[in-house]
Amino acid sequence: MSVKNDSRLRRARRGRAHIRNLDVSRLSVHRTPRHMYAQVFTAKGDKVLASASTLDKDLKLEKTGNISAAEAVGKLIAERAKSAGIEKVAFDRAGYKYHGRVKALADSARENGLEF
Repeated sequence: MSVKNDSRLRRARRGRAHIRNLDVSRLSVHRTPRHMYAQVFTAKGDKVLASASTLDKDLKLEKTGNISAAEAVGKLIAERAKSAGIEKVAFDRAGYKYHGRVKALADSARENGLEF
């Protein structure tokens, strides 16, 4: 693996250790150059309660690697988490910087009813 990815994974482990102490559900984000993925895990982290990505058939997107696609995924994950009975989550940015598509997904999820 590259040094850059190793650094990101180290930051992700540190953030997840902090979230584990909060004892709330975790909204985890993963991004690739082409797609965005979001999952809501239980407080223990052993079960996925809701998930959304740019690959979902529910989303009819022209382009999947941009900010508007990330906003659509944020809206979808918020709706699915609320239907699963989850109102409050901890945001796990998985070691990515909080800007661009990661920030757009988080802001969209907040606007659509998730608290973090």
